Amino acid sequence: MAEFRTVLSDLVLVESPRWHDDRLVFSDWGTGEIVALQSDGTRRTLGRVEGGMPFCLDRLPNGRLLAVTQAGLMAVGPDGSLTAYADLGGLSEFAWNDIVVDGRGHAYVNNINHEFGGEFAPGFIALATPDGPPRVVADDLAFPNGMAVTPDGSTLVVAESYAGALTAYTIADDGSLTDRRVWADLASAAPDGICVDAEGAVWFAEVPGQRCVRVAEGGEVLQSISADRGCFSCALGGPDRRTLYVTAASWSAVMGEGARTGQILAATVDVPGAGWPA
Repeated sequence: MAEFRTVLSDLVLVESPRWHDDRLVFSDWGTGEIVALQSDGTRRTLGRVEGGMPFCLDRLPNGRLLAVTQAGLMAVGPDGSLTAYADLGGLSEFAWNDIVVDGRGHAYVNNINHEFGGEFAPGFIALATPDGPPRVVADDLAFPNGMAVTPDGSTLVVAESYAGALTAYTIADDGSLTDRRVWADLASAAPDGICVDAEGAVWFAEVPGQRCVRVAEGGEVLQSISADRGCFSCALGGPDRRTLYVTAASWSAVMGEGARTGQILAATVDVPGAGWPA
């Protein structure tokens, strides 16, 4: 039975793990940093958002790293500088959340579309491309969170945290999302970040359940790994993509100023990662 091991501690609220350039890249909302965990175990700051947060990360097919911030969708330069990639300001007044970029360069970014902890409003997914303004491609989502694209590039899956479900869309050639359907009903679970593996199963991280769960389309639970704190997001990385990396923290401590319960956890799994994020 797989168990988590701690590979990095003394972090705040860590999110959006991605396996990029043979290293783990993630964001720390508490410090405003984009961080890389090198293969030798050392950490390197790739960029910093002054006075804000690098919410979530992914990369374009050419390897360029993108970061979702309060200012919009930003490109991260080799020197750590952030430059505008897409202006998202006209679509919502509220903070943006997760991102996934597929193999064609379609950058999908979602927004819960209400003040966190305030009155609920349905969220949406926007598409950003280099050749046109961002546009909404899916709506009426109950707190959209982690997103992933299947290995064949045909399907986008999004976690609806307030609906307890993974919802799927078919991706059209122009990046539009159609054929909305329930990919997996997770009952009382609250899925957060997700990733997909080579068998088409999805791993989802869960904060209240303090676990990561692997599910098949239809909702069958294939594997579950428990932690001692909330699991915010997950990614399959390592040389063979059989290492499940998880960003984790104590939720009660996160809500307290200055808490540093954030950790990067890892577990070895049987089925390697595939699809996007990649």
